[in-house]
Amino acid sequence: MSLIPVTILTGFLGSGKTTLLNRILTEQHGQRVAVIENEFGEAGIDNDLLVQEEGEQIVEMNNGCICCTVRGDLVRILGELAERRKSGSAKFERVIIETTGLADPAPVAQTFFVDDEISQTYLLDAIVTLVDAKHAAAQLDAHHEAQEQVGFADRILLSKTDLVSTDEVRALEQRLRQMNPRAPIAAAHFGETPIQNLLDIRGFNLNAILEIEPDFLTDVAHEHDDDVASFVFRADRAFDGERLEDFFGAILRIYGANMMRYKGVIAVEGIDRRVILQGVHMLMGTDTGTPWKKDESRESRIVFIGRRLPREIIQQGLEQCLAPGNGKNGESQAQRDTTSM
Repeated sequence: MSLIPVTILTGFLGSGKTTLLNRILTEQHGQRVAVIENEFGEAGIDNDLLVQEEGEQIVEMNNGCICCTVRGDLVRILGELAERRKSGSAKFERVIIETTGLADPAPVAQTFFVDDEISQTYLLDAIVTLVDAKHAAAQLDAHHEAQEQVGFADRILLSKTDLVSTDEVRALEQRLRQMNPRAPIAAAHFGETPIQNLLDIRGFNLNAILEIEPDFLTDVAHEHDDDVASFVFRADRAFDGERLEDFFGAILRIYGANMMRYKGVIAVEGIDRRVILQGVHMLMGTDTGTPWKKDESRESRIVFIGRRLPREIIQQGLEQCLAPGNGKNGESQAQRDTTSM
């Protein structure tokens, strides 16, 4: 069989990777896609946000950085997908790996060259990097991972350009070209970008990468930021929508600078559909998702990723936003994720 093309979709926290991935999954390109997700934290949210069609394979990996303990899972999952494809139990033509926003893409790309079985089955087509035009300047200044994501990109897509001025976009593009002159730069408004710029572009050039990182095939070291950690809040009672909105407004004014990413699928009193919460620092939005099923447990889950976040304050505040009445257990819980970057 011919090699299976793989696209690595990367970008810092909140840059719009899942939105772009949904765009790819719903595009009429006529190919089945296997998706591998890696999320930072013990409770994944992105899997609930993806548009899933029959025949697509969605595999989720949680608990940490894809370049460390989870990397063994990546090799295992790729091997299992290849076996299922060979046996006919899974039908797909390509694989997309959506990395956590805190991942350095280099170790992910290494997998396709240093593991013999993987390199004989898969072809790394390209690394596509999303850059959040609203927050990129600060992210590139503060985070090594954001710099690596740009440096390794074969395509760079700018999201949220409507939230900044034309001059700011030009300045950002100039900075990105200085960091990576190889990668074409284009806008992606809510994931809208020509599909031919993302798939089957054969953009990954190992020789070019070796010029940037001579130790690419041998160096497996990775910098971790121990100040960044995550926790998840769960509740089986619906939220009071007005209380929740007021609480987030207050918490973002005080701690927004340290709230690098927060996202959730929540139940709100009086709304029979899931409410999708997405936020980066002070920028927050909500949207409606799929309807709750009659026999389904309406559990809310909100994941927070940031620096030195006041977990107990956020937990107590969210509990006070719950509507009166008992859920299945009559209680909520917040858990601290022991994984940090």
